[in-house]
Amino acid sequence: MASLKDLRNRIASVKATQKITKAMQMVAAAKLRRAQEAAEAARPYSERMAAVLANITQAVGGGGDAPALMTGTGNDNVHLLVVCTAERGLCGGFNSQIARFARDHVRKLLADGKTVKIICVGKKGFDILRRDYASMIIERVDLREVKTLGFVNADAIAKKVIALFNEGGFDICTLFYSQFKSVISQIPTSQQIIPAAGASTGEQANGSAVYEYEPEPGEILSDLIPRNISVQIFRALLENAAGEMGAKMSAMDNATRNAGDMINKLSITYNRQRQAQITKELIEIISGAEAL
Repeated sequence: MASLKDLRNRIASVKATQKITKAMQMVAAAKLRRAQEAAEAARPYSERMAAVLANITQAVGGGGDAPALMTGTGNDNVHLLVVCTAERGLCGGFNSQIARFARDHVRKLLADGKTVKIICVGKKGFDILRRDYASMIIERVDLREVKTLGFVNADAIAKKVIALFNEGGFDICTLFYSQFKSVISQIPTSQQIIPAAGASTGEQANGSAVYEYEPEPGEILSDLIPRNISVQIFRALLENAAGEMGAKMSAMDNATRNAGDMINKLSITYNRQRQAQITKELIEIISGAEAL
């Protein structure tokens, strides 16, 4: 049984940990609001971009003017997976859920005889995936020094992906991230970005709208599709940032509550042991007095 001194030290240690988790919860709550607003603001733009892209794609009709980023290579032998996770931990199962979702996709592709390449955006996803698929990871994007995510960060990743596609490095590119729903709900999501999958919105199905393009649709797509790839990656990064803060807030709240429960249990144990020791000392004093 632990001594009274050991119990006091343990209670003090848990209290110090509780202060840290409470502070981290408050910091995550403060960051969550800004991250959530940024993610929600990016959704309409990315969806509208996808709708415009789908409309122009219909105008082109997959003809010879269509860029390769839209039509693809005609094969699906080599798959590139862009897996976006957080740079830091202490956010529950947020990172492991994305990595598990991507890992299941890798297993399906390998079972079908496909070649898989992985770009990891975020340290935690890299640490998880390299255990099983280190040979498939071709690059890791480090954003630890980035305090505020900007479009320039997503654009840099998109340029790397497009350059690899132009070199014939892959046929299909799929983006993995976690879509933010609420503080306690983040949904792992996959999205094909090369070749452009288009949109499934009502605007795409609306055949009454007729557009004239200047310059030609093929020339517009050559500029629009790379920008759309950057936009979709940017949205994924923002969704991840909001999801990470929500998961961290929830995890730190649970840790703070668990620390409180542990302090209560240790305090009860300490008080009982202290009372037993006092009772024992009193019995010894009384017994000694009676012996005299």
